[in-house]
Amino acid sequence: MAPSKVRAAEAPWYDRAMRWAQLTLVDGDTSADSGYDVTVWLDYFRRIRADAACLSAGGYLAFYPTTVPFHRRSVDLGDQDPFGDLVAGCRELGMVVLARTDPHAVHDDVYQAHPEWIAVDAEGRPRPHWAMPGVWVTCALGEYATAFMPEVNAEIISTYDVDGIFSNRWAGSGRCFCEWCRKNFAAAAGLELPVGNDPTDPAVRAYRRWREDRLFEIARMWDTGIRELNPAARFIPNSGGGALSDLDMSRLADLAETLFADRQARSGTTPVWMNGQYAKAYRAAMGTKPVGGIFSVGIEEPQRWKDSVQSEAEIRIWVASGLANGLRPWFTKFGGTLPDRRWLDVVADLYQWLADIEPYLRNEAPLARVGIVYSQQTAGHYGDRAREMVQQPLDGFYHALVEARIPFEMVHDRRLDPAALRAFRTLILPNVACLSDAQCAAIREFVRAGGRVVATQQTSLFDENGDPRDDFGLGDLFGVRRTGELRGPLHNSYLELRDDESGARHPLLAGLEGTTRIINSVHLTPVEATSSTGRGVSPLTLIDSYPDLPMEEVYRRDREVGPPQVFAGEYGEGRYVYFPGDLDRTFSDNQVNDLRVILTNAVTWATDEPAQVEVDGQGVIEVTAWRQRDSMTVHLVNLTNPMMMKGPYRELIPSPRQRLRIRIPAGTHPRRVHLLRRGEDVAYTVEAGVIELAVESVLDIEIVAIDLAATGSAHS
Repeated sequence: MAPSKVRAAEAPWYDRAMRWAQLTLVDGDTSADSGYDVTVWLDYFRRIRADAACLSAGGYLAFYPTTVPFHRRSVDLGDQDPFGDLVAGCRELGMVVLARTDPHAVHDDVYQAHPEWIAVDAEGRPRPHWAMPGVWVTCALGEYATAFMPEVNAEIISTYDVDGIFSNRWAGSGRCFCEWCRKNFAAAAGLELPVGNDPTDPAVRAYRRWREDRLFEIARMWDTGIRELNPAARFIPNSGGGALSDLDMSRLADLAETLFADRQARSGTTPVWMNGQYAKAYRAAMGTKPVGGIFSVGIEEPQRWKDSVQSEAEIRIWVASGLANGLRPWFTKFGGTLPDRRWLDVVADLYQWLADIEPYLRNEAPLARVGIVYSQQTAGHYGDRAREMVQQPLDGFYHALVEARIPFEMVHDRRLDPAALRAFRTLILPNVACLSDAQCAAIREFVRAGGRVVATQQTSLFDENGDPRDDFGLGDLFGVRRTGELRGPLHNSYLELRDDESGARHPLLAGLEGTTRIINSVHLTPVEATSSTGRGVSPLTLIDSYPDLPMEEVYRRDREVGPPQVFAGEYGEGRYVYFPGDLDRTFSDNQVNDLRVILTNAVTWATDEPAQVEVDGQGVIEVTAWRQRDSMTVHLVNLTNPMMMKGPYRELIPSPRQRLRIRIPAGTHPRRVHLLRRGEDVAYTVEAGVIELAVESVLDIEIVAIDLAATGSAHS
């Protein structure tokens, strides 16, 4: 089979593909009595109308008759070619095809022949695989990656009609201390490989940069080698993504034509909206490039029960949140046999529907006016505390905005340029502690020109490398100076709600009538006002910690007005709100409603413009809004469920009636308004560019589609 020629008349494969299927074969599938049948899978791909597939090829184990030395074939492969059979069948169905490789481990014969390919721990011992006896972990940075894997890539691309290679676990499995890594790191940085993870250690910082540079060098090498053999093909690096990713997502996005968010399902206390967050994080880096979302039909807990299946409700709601936020779905199935078939109809129902409504999923731009900045450089600064100090503040604002039904996007900290910020009215900086002078200047200019900022805690106290500043890089914008070191965790501390001189309450306190005291954050940065705006009556002031036992001692000692705990005002043509405390992280941790109200009010007051979309009704509804070429869509994801913050869903609970007000783009009018999940038109009214309608109920997801025409067009 010769590689396909570039189809100049068609869109590139990575733009065409909308509904992905992944079949990861296992060693036992090549046995005669395994029960694996290629026709079963090809029939299923046809049934569900999948238009793209990722299929097991090689790396750790080859599922085709490889001739590359030390490329282990599946044990009973013989003269079979299960990979080739799948590729040919998928091509007959008109599908895009990626070959899947996995270079993270090798068998013992490879270790014996090439010990230099194996990862080594800090004590100099070769690293056995943590899960599979007799298997060894490879070094992702050395000669295994630059000598062996390019041969595998070349053999696959030269032999099979595929559109590229998707590589799993290509970036390694922890720090390697092999001779190659020690020698080359020392040559590049003049340092020994660090053993610990202290983010202030120069060796740790240097290693982080060196490893990332080396991995991107390898990725470019693989991509170049693939393109030389097939100019239309690409290397696609698998990655987890998000604020805590150890690879710069902006650099990854510059390298790849498409990426796939490999966050397959919930585990532990993962909230159900998290798949939407992964989608936003990837798109923040990728811009208009397509992004897929890998979801597993299996259970994704630490015990890794790969041959069991999630509930129907859990699969549907996870996919719905990703879909609403711009992910192209990609299901993954481990093993070519079907001991549990319950997921088949679930995915078929979803994919068949998605194929029917495909034009409304080819989004050109989100319509959100609020953006949450996520900062990988801040995560690097906090090191082992990154989840607490970066992810949790982000999650707090994220959850508050989901509950408030405010459409919003995410913004990568290395994409703070005017072009990227032009779409937004308001930026949220949830403890974005590390910002360069240039990034501070971009934010300052954004607000001066009419943008708005809501920030918390240590935002801008460190530069892009994590080195501390004497004071806030954005102190002039926030109107504050730092007066002490970070305090916390605070115990039994409160915020006092205060009226202004006229007896009126600030809009930040709306919805908190009937109380003058709510819980405080757990950590705070001591500050004082420097601008006249911050020197008036603050709506929130500190009630410092006092004893919580014995019960007779639980009362406030200090009756004086405490220092301000919010600074809000105008800067140039824009507005700012700064909280010195970690209200966002505290809300993420304990979900106290008063903090949700404060966070939402801060965004609403700062933004101060008519909403693009308003959705009124009971329940928790995630709202996103998109523009397509000839339409706009509003996605309603029904998260209302006792399992929303802890999976898995047992059932989907229909929402009550929801009323929508949707502002359509200037110069257009609606030709048709219809509900894509129900498959029916819906009654609506339109006045002054605002459509009003009702959706009687949402089970998992409803998509309101508005077909648009230009005002004054022939079909008006």
